[in-house]
Amino acid sequence: MKISEMNWLQVEEYLKTDDRAVVPLGCTEQHAYLSLSVDSILAERVASEAAAPTGVPVFPVQAYGITPYFMAYPGTISLKADTYLRIITDILDSLKRTGFRRVLFVNGHGGNTPGHTAAIEWMGENPECRVKFHNWWNAPRTFEKVKEIDPVASHASWMENFPWTRLPGIEQPSHQKPMVDLDRMRTFGPEGVREILQDGNFGGYFQRSDEDMNAIWSVAIDETRALIENW
Repeated sequence: MKISEMNWLQVEEYLKTDDRAVVPLGCTEQHAYLSLSVDSILAERVASEAAAPTGVPVFPVQAYGITPYFMAYPGTISLKADTYLRIITDILDSLKRTGFRRVLFVNGHGGNTPGHTAAIEWMGENPECRVKFHNWWNAPRTFEKVKEIDPVASHASWMENFPWTRLPGIEQPSHQKPMVDLDRMRTFGPEGVREILQDGNFGGYFQRSDEDMNAIWSVAIDETRALIENW
């Protein structure tokens, strides 16, 4: 039930019996040796796989987010916070206008968290609607599985290195990178962040086995699907 594989007539027919929608939120930013679209790829994929058996439509991913700290890395695109909040409310206004009343945002980027506040404010003005904001990667069960496999996990490390976020012909380093001092890093602008991070990994191994990654993915799908099903 991907919106990109439906026409408006099919959506109208769906809305006769259900009013739920899933909207993935991603970002375009550096992820060390992985794709610049890691957050978008993972948010859209977890949303689509989780929603598949429920019949709830999944909209295309919002592929740009708030990531000013990585602007010294070419390929990164960052939206201003006020721009992003308007995008979130515009999406919600559009969904409500066409008949949707229950919306799950499946978020793949920590910098997008202000969107949750915007959604809460929007619900205050639209009490007949319900919105959930789900950070899939650090949801309780999923993040517990990550820590069970390896507690040293972070941005652009092994925990984001899935077969579908790797790039062909790009070899991952084999060492475990020490965790950076995140508090210190956050006191610098983009150039200082790049000087501290170098390749972009916050810390941890760059890759683990596909068996480990599939174990995390299975939990993430189940946890996200439960949110879609249990309104």
